[in-house]
Amino acid sequence: MKSVAIIQGRMSSRRLPGKILMDIEGKPLLAHVVQRAKASGVFDFVVFATTTDPTDDPVVEYCAREAIECFRGDLNDVLERYYQAARTYGAEMVTRLTADCPLLDPAVIKKVVQAFDPDRYDYVSNAIRRTYPDGLDTEVFSIAALTRARNEAKLPSEREHVTPYIHKHPDLFRIGHVTQEHDLSMLRWTVDEPQDLAFVRAVFAELGGDIFGQEEILALLARKPELQTINEGIICNEGYKKSLNDDPHLPSS
Repeated sequence: MKSVAIIQGRMSSRRLPGKILMDIEGKPLLAHVVQRAKASGVFDFVVFATTTDPTDDPVVEYCAREAIECFRGDLNDVLERYYQAARTYGAEMVTRLTADCPLLDPAVIKKVVQAFDPDRYDYVSNAIRRTYPDGLDTEVFSIAALTRARNEAKLPSEREHVTPYIHKHPDLFRIGHVTQEHDLSMLRWTVDEPQDLAFVRAVFAELGGDIFGQEEILALLARKPELQTINEGIICNEGYKKSLNDDPHLPSS
């Protein structure tokens, strides 16, 4: 089964424009995400899926220089972008990662991917029943599930955020959850705001530019708990909640 990781990212993010090319320890943020996805060792292809908007030309140029697989698709319909990218790379199993998570743990990615059994599940993730820090999100789904979502999802929030149509319909999709013993979902390790970027840079400054995982970050925060105050108080999943508020009311079919 061909396994493809698709990492979504664009320069025109609403809260921190240009963040995916901002520097962290000598490399742009997106490079850390790609490196960590590859380090999991479970993918045939790792693809950076950006947009056809001219603002993303620098992203495409960077990927070309660094020999990173890159796909360009719709700016706002990210679900369509994923579908077309998956088709282009012949994916049978798709893993959704996002370019605002430079602290992704390869071991966590591998755990979620290995939990995906196509005989039991259409979709598996650690992002619905949350026990992992925000920023370690990994979602895995079959090409059949992606295709059905692409064909049936109507709401703007379902098109922009790729997987809501799937996990909102357990009657249509077989859904699995990956959790861990200790609930760390209150920790924020993603990058949406300037404070988040400051936190991530502080972590990298302490731990270096090589691969490190959840346990190393937790040990660091135990030694230096003041780091957690850098980005405290930011609302989790604010972008998705805004999209839900902006959705039109659709009549029942």
